[in-house]
Amino acid sequence: MSNVHVMNHPLIQHKLTLIRDKETGAKEFRELVEEVALLMAYEVYRDLPLEETEVETPIGKATCQVISGKKIGIVPILRAGLGMVDGMTKLIPTAKVGHIGLYRDPETLEPVEYYCKLPPDIHERDLIVVDPMLATGGSAAAAVRFLKEKGARGIKLVCLIAAPEGIARVRGEHDDIDIFVAAVDEKLNSHGYIVPGLGDAGDRLFGTK
Repeated sequence: MSNVHVMNHPLIQHKLTLIRDKETGAKEFRELVEEVALLMAYEVYRDLPLEETEVETPIGKATCQVISGKKIGIVPILRAGLGMVDGMTKLIPTAKVGHIGLYRDPETLEPVEYYCKLPPDIHERDLIVVDPMLATGGSAAAAVRFLKEKGARGIKLVCLIAAPEGIARVRGEHDDIDIFVAAVDEKLNSHGYIVPGLGDAGDRLFGTK
């Protein structure tokens, strides 16, 4: 799976262990999700193009490199995706943030859209779709499809934990996008939750049930 990237960095794996722990409270959970998102962003942004520039140091002139005017957009899938936004934008604070609201029908497990607000120049930006969990893949695949219909290109999907079923579905519908995850778990259970996973990411982020 050349377009699926599993990040095994020790810091990511350590923090992911704390995120999984059912004893981790909402405040610490939010902080950890933000920290892991920031660490993952480092790898996600690895291929940003650079151009040379000249700066004056206290000693003399230096020829250096800066990001070459690349426009980035970050699109969290509501509501759990919100927990990853601050970590991603800390590295590129000029990124625009859109929002897609999707919920999973408890009977069919299929995504239902209820909200969408995107930057007006979406077709000019490389987009990072973020959601902590890639379970059935329905919401992620639907979000990517919707963005493509709006003219988006250069889309990447970033999740903390994925199930093989979710990866297969996104790859089956969108084999042109890269998927970045911190872990691929065993399977989905009969309710569509990742096993062993971390529970409901939205509830754990915001202290709801």
